[in-house]
Amino acid sequence: MNVKFTARRFRAHPDIKEHAVETVKKLDRFYDGIVTADIILSYERVTKSIKMAEINLHVHGAVLTARGKSEDFFKSIDAAGEKLEVQLAKYKTKRRSKAKGKAPDINGEA
Repeated sequence: MNVKFTARRFRAHPDIKEHAVETVKKLDRFYDGIVTADIILSYERVTKSIKMAEINLHVHGAVLTARGKSEDFFKSIDAAGEKLEVQLAKYKTKRRSKAKGKAPDINGEA
């Protein structure tokens, strides 16, 4: 899986970058068909800033997106990761049900 990391309007601390990449790599346990992942960190307002983390996963045939907002980048990344876990489980279930529902060929093979 290729991971692309972007920090908008600031330079991310190496600990934040490492935490974000590790969070995305953990998602590989839930579905191994992840092709690429884009991690985008940004913030709103300078005073009392709200940190945002957006993670886009490119899987076979779809793009799954999740955003997390909080007062800390670590919490935002974790929130987005948890949302993606749910989305991956749902996506995986849909793919399985579509594969089971295929009609057999004329020869009787699935």
